[in-house]
Amino acid sequence: MSRISDAQKRRLRAAFDRQLDVGLHHGAQLAVYVDGELAVNFAGGSTAPDGEPTTTETPHIVFSCTKPYVGVGLHQLVERGEADYDDPVVDHWPEFADEGSEKADITLRHVLSHTAGIPYGEFDERADKWGDWDAVVQAMEDIDPVFPPGERAAYHAFNYGWVVGELVRRISGHPVDEYVAENVFEPLGMDDTSIGLDEDEADDVATLSGFDVFDRCRDPGEGLGIPASESAETFNSEAVHRAVIPAANGIGTARDMARFYACIANGGELDGTRVLTEGTVETATRTHAETESDGTLSRPARYALGFWTGGLANDMFGTVSTERTFGHAGLGSIFGWGDPDLNIGFAYVTNGIREESYEHAARVNSLSDAVRLLVRR
Repeated sequence: MSRISDAQKRRLRAAFDRQLDVGLHHGAQLAVYVDGELAVNFAGGSTAPDGEPTTTETPHIVFSCTKPYVGVGLHQLVERGEADYDDPVVDHWPEFADEGSEKADITLRHVLSHTAGIPYGEFDERADKWGDWDAVVQAMEDIDPVFPPGERAAYHAFNYGWVVGELVRRISGHPVDEYVAENVFEPLGMDDTSIGLDEDEADDVATLSGFDVFDRCRDPGEGLGIPASESAETFNSEAVHRAVIPAANGIGTARDMARFYACIANGGELDGTRVLTEGTVETATRTHAETESDGTLSRPARYALGFWTGGLANDMFGTVSTERTFGHAGLGSIFGWGDPDLNIGFAYVTNGIREESYEHAARVNSLSDAVRLLVRR
């Protein structure tokens, strides 16, 4: 018997629709897996201010929600004995750092837990180079640590993906987008998800709209998306859609993301398909680094290996989440999480960006709370 009734689904749908009705974004998807089954798969609004209706199949940029996908790819390689979390990156990528340098101490664990000490650099601003993997590799070889490796948690917005992506390529022998497609997306039936678009795929990704800082609920017909934020403008470009940006340009649906989290919450297996062992899941989803003031985000943060963990007052996993909950956020109120205690996979995807973090957290947290309230043991 389903743990979420039709009446409960209607209540959840009303909460989902309210955010569209007041103009928080012009399109959204919400998907929830419970006990390995797709219990909720909502879509509403439009693909652009004057676009077509958003459907459950509409592809969206999911920004940093891409990070766990590529992280699982690296976890698989560790699980197979081809690498170890405490290997220095230079063991697999000798040109990454000079022998004996501080940077040479960076390990795979540091990279996955955002403690590598290279959270940002000039390449973050070079969108014109993001589609050139040789330039990516060179930029990561040239970058110097901002913090001593392993000493401070600081969110690596782009560099996490560049380094994990090159590690996957060097260890597996396959480009990260191809490896993750073959070993994560395809086995799990994530048929509408990819890292970037192939040359022969139509660019029908939902259009992003930016909102000024402190924009609040307003008439959705009044100038929605004007002026567009710099992030929206950058990530609406076809060149970025067709690049491989392992930390930021996953393209997919809420249904696929919720399915991914349902699998990990269920110990790495779903519908007879196993992508990770239970032991690897336990290692990957427990906190490895915690800080009261993240070196990039300037707020409390908990990092597992490729995931965030819950239980903090400022997180988006729900007001009463625990540290066993794991997931990741993406710019624009995109968020996915898994809860092994409730056996839930949750994903919320929108195409309206608000740069200011409070509103981002508040609207996601409200839907996380609604799901937790309705789907209880």
